[in-house]
Amino acid sequence: MGRRYRIGFIGCGNMGSAILKGILSAGLADADEVICSCHSSETKSRLEEMYKVAATRDNLEVAKNADLIFLAVKPNKLEEVAREIAQEIKADQILVSLVAGANLAKLQDMFMSLELAGKLQLVRTMPNTPAMVGEAMTAVCPNESISEKNLKYVIRLFESFGKAEVVPESLMDTVTGVSGSSPAYIYMLIEAMADEAVKQGMPRSQAYTFASQAVLGSAKMVLETGKHPGELKDAVTSPGGTTIAGLAVLEDLGFRSAIMNGIDAAIEKSKSL
Repeated sequence: MGRRYRIGFIGCGNMGSAILKGILSAGLADADEVICSCHSSETKSRLEEMYKVAATRDNLEVAKNADLIFLAVKPNKLEEVAREIAQEIKADQILVSLVAGANLAKLQDMFMSLELAGKLQLVRTMPNTPAMVGEAMTAVCPNESISEKNLKYVIRLFESFGKAEVVPESLMDTVTGVSGSSPAYIYMLIEAMADEAVKQGMPRSQAYTFASQAVLGSAKMVLETGKHPGELKDAVTSPGGTTIAGLAVLEDLGFRSAIMNGIDAAIEKSKSL
């Protein structure tokens, strides 16, 4: 971007802290280039101690001093925060929203001032909870005012703690189903796999390790080989072997359709919010 931007966080709970950790670890900002506002003195002290960043209880201080601002507040606090800081937002600042359910039009209406007159640089995003271990999948949806250079910078920030891709806003509800909510489905899968291993006599802690590593390794195979999941599945499936026996039962029980229907339900719920 030509210069290092001062990065601000309004709200720095679990997700905000995960993003902050990724950015600092990747060297995309130094601690003295970050300012965070938080709702409690306990969070303020934790951020100062853990990350050595400037922390405040005053959202306006972040709005006045940051070049790029992450909005990481709860959805029910968004309008209150917007009213508080809207008049401090300038055209050369970048607003990056992590607020679930707030589309670009809603955000633009909240933060637009007469001075900005259509120049508000706004990015709607949706990371998921694996951000807390540096393996997020983030959807990035920019408005028309943000430059290509600034958008690339925002993507770099999100890639510091996982993967990030630009998607049209029409797919943000789909993102909710396929990556936002789906970690819960994967946890259920891991739990079920481990339960059966425990049933067969394996200690539970070991069962979780075997099941979790199998899921992790399988996902990595898809991402790193670029092969179709079906091709990778076939490579594990020997004629007359154990894998095909298990797959046949899963197909009979509607495993594939159950996953699709579950994701569909999450998408439809997201659309109704």
